[in-house]
Amino acid sequence: MNGTYLNSGLASALCAGVAFVSMVCGADESGVGMSPKSGDVRVFAVQDTPGYNSWPMIQAVGDRLVCAYSRGSAHTINEGRRGVFARTSADRGKTWTDEVCVVNDPGLGEVTIGKGMDVDGAMLLWVRNWGKVRRHDLYRSKDGIEWKKVATPHLDPMPMQITDIFKVDGGGLMSLWFAGSYSNKEGGHSWGTLTSVDGGRTWIQRIVESGLAKSEWPTEQSAINLENGRILAIARCERGGKCQFQLTSVDNGVTWKRERTNIHDVRESTPSLIYDAKTRTVFNYYYQRGARKLKCRRVNVDQIFGNPMSWPEPTVLVEGKEKRDYDAGNVNATAVGGCHSLALYTGSTTDTTVFVVTSPVRLP
Repeated sequence: MNGTYLNSGLASALCAGVAFVSMVCGADESGVGMSPKSGDVRVFAVQDTPGYNSWPMIQAVGDRLVCAYSRGSAHTINEGRRGVFARTSADRGKTWTDEVCVVNDPGLGEVTIGKGMDVDGAMLLWVRNWGKVRRHDLYRSKDGIEWKKVATPHLDPMPMQITDIFKVDGGGLMSLWFAGSYSNKEGGHSWGTLTSVDGGRTWIQRIVESGLAKSEWPTEQSAINLENGRILAIARCERGGKCQFQLTSVDNGVTWKRERTNIHDVRESTPSLIYDAKTRTVFNYYYQRGARKLKCRRVNVDQIFGNPMSWPEPTVLVEGKEKRDYDAGNVNATAVGGCHSLALYTGSTTDTTVFVVTSPVRLP
């Protein structure tokens, strides 16, 4: 994809020894794209082929980025033509390998919903299948090119989504999930945990809360392990909610506390957390739909663990240009080579582009 290169002039903006001397702004023919709001942020298109390229998941596998995403004809999850695809990058997102198909059953709509790593360093990818049947499959890849399905857990209640996989104390894996209806305003919403002690081949489901009203329903959670049994998660609120939720556990995910935060600049804003253990710094990335802003709130974990109303003000990294609120967002983040790489999408009702935003890590 062609781009415009601009000299940032910031010698301090270094990523793995490479200076940020340019930024690339992607846009389709209608002018829809993303504009960096900081000179040391770069934006690259991952996939802009015609169609609704959306809901990406990004993961660093070694020094390579793997971005998996879903493509259909519109903002729908159950159409048969919707499938899951992936591309990889060895240069922090500037160029990408040819697209590979992870799965595309013509009778189902497949959507990327969560990612992570197993204990051997391979990427794991949750895929939701919606249509003639409803299930969730887990795929594994060592390189982002060859994929193998490794699990189809039996789940009850059936989650709307299973979110990113993270390691917990003791060597196991965990994902959070949520079940219910985005459009249902009544009770009946729930969320909980999935745990695996065999690298993702089998999973145990636990319900944390059930019978929730939609306004109390924490969705699309992103969680990080703080060690010593402590887990921190941030969750999206659905329509009618006023802020992101903070979920905390002090016993390795057995019990949880759900609280509201002072993060109010949201509109169904999916969070994605990165944690730097050396400096105890948490990065909370999210896209404010409607305002068209990709934001980051950076904080020391001790400031907000148990103090959910203490999140600092955000920094704006990029701005989108989409016309409709829901044709953009769903940020997913990973760390590689001194940078944070953030995947998200933006576009029109029928054509959207998956972008990667690369930002240098600034630590205290």
